[in-house]
Amino acid sequence: MNIECIYDQPALLGESPLWNAAEKTLYWVDIEKRALHGFDTTTQKHHMWPMPTEIGCIALHASGGLIAAMRHGFASIALPSGEVTMMNTVLTDADGVMFNDGKCDRAGRFWAGTKDLLEQADIGALYRLDAANNLVEIEKGFAVSNGFAWSPDNKLFYVCNSPSRIIYQYDFDYAAGSITNKRIFAKLPEDSGYPDGVTVDSEGGVWNAHWDGWRLTRYLPNGKIDRVIKMPVRRPTSCCFGGPNLTTLYVTSASTRLTANELKQNPQAGCVFAVEVGIRGLLEPEFCKGTL
Repeated sequence: MNIECIYDQPALLGESPLWNAAEKTLYWVDIEKRALHGFDTTTQKHHMWPMPTEIGCIALHASGGLIAAMRHGFASIALPSGEVTMMNTVLTDADGVMFNDGKCDRAGRFWAGTKDLLEQADIGALYRLDAANNLVEIEKGFAVSNGFAWSPDNKLFYVCNSPSRIIYQYDFDYAAGSITNKRIFAKLPEDSGYPDGVTVDSEGGVWNAHWDGWRLTRYLPNGKIDRVIKMPVRRPTSCCFGGPNLTTLYVTSASTRLTANELKQNPQAGCVFAVEVGIRGLLEPEFCKGTL
């Protein structure tokens, strides 16, 4: 398996990789450094934009630029200026939590989840933001919500509760933007780390980055493990498809809270990688733009 490091300046907590096919650019965030990154895969040029708060996740915005879940609310980010405009939608009860991971569904709604700042208690929740700026709480009971993804036919939704090592699967109602029938899709063994970011390919395969697991796993739609890709970093955090054929899996990683000895064991911790997997992914949906 060809694993290429495409950006070697380590993030503390690299997350939310996002492919912009029109620009041939990969975007991602560093939550703890409060930064947005962009890497033009054609010119090999990199740019970093400082953010006013922690930035948990990003998605493409139909009007241009990005939408982001910041620490306690949402913002639009103009590009290439990086100007941040906070939206008037904020958490009404933000004690002990902050936004973490999230993505857009194919109806153009932005989903984002919160996490317990101590990463212990199930006080986080899942939220859905629509084009009219309506924020709806969808589901409670997450210590660290991670890995939002939808099946190609829009009938299934995947999300992780990372400390419990569980990837959940729900039935998804595309028209209503609702989830039902929660069940366990996969539970990681203790020696496999914790489930972090998730993406789904065109065949319905579910790709998961294992925090503290040194690997990516592709699950078949029935939950069986199809393949495991060993990564050169202990904490791969998330993944997305991109590249000219959508067969490149871009992978972010983290270096935060690793000891000096642990960093010696994986000196590329926090870098961004490109993995050619030979399976085609799906284009990322845009906020305020339905695709069906």
